[in-house]
Parts: sequence; structure tokens; C-alpha cells
Amino acid sequence: QKQLVESGGGLVQPGGSLTLSCTGSGFAFTNYILSWYRQGLGKERELVAIENSVGTYSNTNYAESVKGRFTISRDNIKSTVSLQMTSLKPEDTAVYFCHARARFDSTTDYWGQGTQVTVSS
Repeated sequence: QKQLVESGGGLVQPGGSLTLSCTGSGFAFTNYILSWYRQGLGKERELVAIENSVGTYSNTNYAESVKGRFTISRDNIKSTVSLQMTSLKPEDTAVYFCHARARFDSTTDYWGQGTQVTVSS
């Protein structure tokens, strides 16, 4: 069964840090572009970070709202993709989803179930 499972969400104070993890199973991570999305209450789902590194070629991109605060990274051997979040703001509150899309077949993709991140004092 091909699936993604997120973990690491929770409640954190403004200015704090949190790391989300997503573990895949049933498919080869190395062949997929990995991303984190988020969806705030009443808002559309938005792309937060994308990881498209191949071999030694590093290729990551971030939404302007999180650039310099969030870091996405992958481990193809462990089939994990992580999102390190620092200097968190209340507007970062959302359900965070990991996503995997096949490099050579854009119609093949998987979503995790989502993990809640709440930034509040």
C-alpha cells in the first residue's frame, strides 16, 4: 500500500520551533518530488516548500511567507521528508500535508492525512 504519514504537529508559542516528519511506504522516494502544503481554517491549501534534489544537485524552493524560517529536507534511504519550522507565527497555524509527485508522471501522486500545527500563546 502506497502512503504518506505525517507526524510532529502540535501547539507551539509564537517564536518557537517545530519539526514535521513524513514517512512514505510502498514507493521509491528518490523518484518523487516532495512537498509540504498547508491549509488554514477557511483558506485554500497552499504550497509551503518543495524538495526536488537529485543526487548531489540540491533544489529546494519556499513560499515567500516562510523563506528563511522553514527548511525542507529529504532522506531517500529512510523515505522521509521533514519540515523544520522556526520563528513560528500565529499565521503559520494550519493543517500541514506532505505530498509526493512522481518525477516522470505528474498524474501519480500521494497525500498524507495532515498534521495540525497551532501557533498560539
